[in-house]
Amino acid sequence: MKRQFIGLTDTGIVRTANQDNYFVDDELGRFFIVADGMGGHAGGEQASRIATEIIYAYLQENWDSPVESDVLLKEAVNKANQGIIQDQQNHPERGDMGTTIVVLIFRDEQPLCAHVGDSRLYRLRGSHLEQITDDHTWVGMALKKGEIDAEQAKFHPWRHVLSQCLGREDLQHIEIQKFEVRAGDRLLICSDGLTEEVTDGQIETALTNLQSCQATAQELIDAAKAAGGSDNITIVIVEQE
Repeated sequence: MKRQFIGLTDTGIVRTANQDNYFVDDELGRFFIVADGMGGHAGGEQASRIATEIIYAYLQENWDSPVESDVLLKEAVNKANQGIIQDQQNHPERGDMGTTIVVLIFRDEQPLCAHVGDSRLYRLRGSHLEQITDDHTWVGMALKKGEIDAEQAKFHPWRHVLSQCLGREDLQHIEIQKFEVRAGDRLLICSDGLTEEVTDGQIETALTNLQSCQATAQELIDAAKAAGGSDNITIVIVEQE
């Protein structure tokens, strides 16, 4: 199957530096990455860059290996985690840096996603938007356990507290998910700079009315900035033809 795709990032209105990074496989459309760094301007940008570059290089090098796709993905993300930890050890001033990660791959036409943190993957089918990933946050865990409801989660003061991220020796779980993609489906990977400012309903409408991946990605970035633009905004859109 063919697919159209685009990746865009924007510093937003409030921040002075962009700590997000992304990658799209421009030539073949095999894999896509979004990373949202944390730990100060230099640290966050470095962490997301290291993660993106290591995962890209590892997937590129091992794409045709006989390793199962879920194993390949987990190895790539673990390599990124270790790469960030090594940089922390070499540069103690960046010791608290870390990053979220979402990696989407199409290998043997089977879509597979790996993620750590609260950057998200959505799928639009028809006019129905579904969040594929769960947020690895304190609020995400409480929501899953039924301790709070969706409305409380939107405004909870701990909604930004991550339960895990890359750049930690105690990384507990890299979530790997297989899911179905049909012709006409539209996928969105984004950092929380989008989802903190734009509702799922707005995302659903934008993806439903998609004229081009480029125009819709820019429309969503503009909407996030118009709503306050308090964080960096990174978007990858993939349309399955």
